[in-house]
Amino acid sequence: MTPVLFWALKLALLLLAVAMLCALTRLMVGPTAQDRVMALDCLYINGMLMMLVLGIVYASNVYFEAAMLTALFGFVGSTAMAKFLLRGEVIE
Repeated sequence: MTPVLFWALKLALLLLAVAMLCALTRLMVGPTAQDRVMALDCLYINGMLMMLVLGIVYASNVYFEAAMLTALFGFVGSTAMAKFLLRGEVIE
């Protein structure tokens, strides 16, 4: 691993952690339910990206598989929350 890639990955992890803290703040403070849903979407996307960067750092396929599962469950969860906020029920 080149030094430039090493430091770029470390910087990416740091910035993703900061983005997750910002989203967590919005999740706790968010005045409306829509703000909280968007913060959860942002959290799962940042978590997925963090797992991808860790997969590159450690050269392990396990992180990539975990990122794929996180993306799948995050999409299903955000779709269910959006449907609940729109109609008031998830299952019709």
